[in-house]
Amino acid sequence: MDGPLKNLLVVDLTRVLVGPYCTMILSDLGARVIKVEAPEIGDDSRKFGPFIKDYSAYFMSLNRGKESIALNLKNNDDKKIFDKILSKADVLVENFKPGTLEKWGYGWKNINKKYPKLIYASASGFGQTGPLKELPAYDMVVQGMGGLMSVTGQPNSEPTRVGTSIGDITAGLFTAIGINAALYDRQKTGKGMFIDVSMLDCQIAILENAIARYLAKNEIPKPMGSRHPSIAPFEAFKTKDSYIIIAAGNDRLFEKLCELLAMPEMSKDSKFSDNSSRAKNMDELKIILEKKLASRSTSEWVKDMEKEKIPCGPIFNIKEAVENPQVDARNMIVKAFHKEIGDFKLAGNPIKMSAYKDEKTRGDIPDLDEHREKILKEFT
Repeated sequence: MDGPLKNLLVVDLTRVLVGPYCTMILSDLGARVIKVEAPEIGDDSRKFGPFIKDYSAYFMSLNRGKESIALNLKNNDDKKIFDKILSKADVLVENFKPGTLEKWGYGWKNINKKYPKLIYASASGFGQTGPLKELPAYDMVVQGMGGLMSVTGQPNSEPTRVGTSIGDITAGLFTAIGINAALYDRQKTGKGMFIDVSMLDCQIAILENAIARYLAKNEIPKPMGSRHPSIAPFEAFKTKDSYIIIAAGNDRLFEKLCELLAMPEMSKDSKFSDNSSRAKNMDELKIILEKKLASRSTSEWVKDMEKEKIPCGPIFNIKEAVENPQVDARNMIVKAFHKEIGDFKLAGNPIKMSAYKDEKTRGDIPDLDEHREKILKEFT
């Protein structure tokens, strides 16, 4: 891939999701990524479904465009190969439990002495410090401990996981941001640095209104379904055939909504005339709006609201979301190639840059140790 990170070499010691998601972003931005995997086993996610011809679609969706070499970092001969790759690398990314790489001689202090310009990024469940630093964590654990599950779901529902692995994905995103900032810093200082990203920290960082509400008002937020706690109307409403999202985020938008619904007097009612009042009367507001919205289908309402530039939309399933013409126009479904499967569709890169073409294809999907001969020839 051509991109702003072209000619940078990233050594990827990660597996499953948080690390591979980070290095996938770096690859999409032009970096060369060499994925170092455990011999015979490889990345754990190679065993995760769904499968196509015994190959993991999960793994393929995160590791397009990378090169693979299998190395045992407890083996002296393999360590020599790894060291030669590191000597040419710009970035090392790992997501082992804290302390693991130190045991193998590849902790930050040792690495920094040998390769002072190398940027070393570590993503883990709880980070390198604190009383929980040595504990393992999966996405579900940090969603729970980070407070996210306490504000997700319907009122009085059982604890509800967010429908995607946001604990892993946010940590992958923050790690990629940290790496890019460190690369810029290295241009000024000539020195590498250590980046420590905790999945739990990342969940705290994205709590948004919930954490502001607690820290400012000492209120402990609870699940509200699709509602926003301080903006109204800002949720899913029933229509004749399904649901519509209406996000009238200011008073003028609410006035336009009332005009469209042929009840302009509602925007003058003291219970609904400003956002603070509407937020206090969400239940009554929902009843009134849904009574009106029940007369027509979601698609009919969306069409009329879009004409008036009122923020709204249907609730799509994954098929509908992926096949949305807007998603296609933004090149958000792209192709990679696997030598046994052929073309494989996957999510594209949401970062669009004027200086670089957003290609419709990505690099090939690597089999375990596929690039061993090429990498050994280059680095040994």
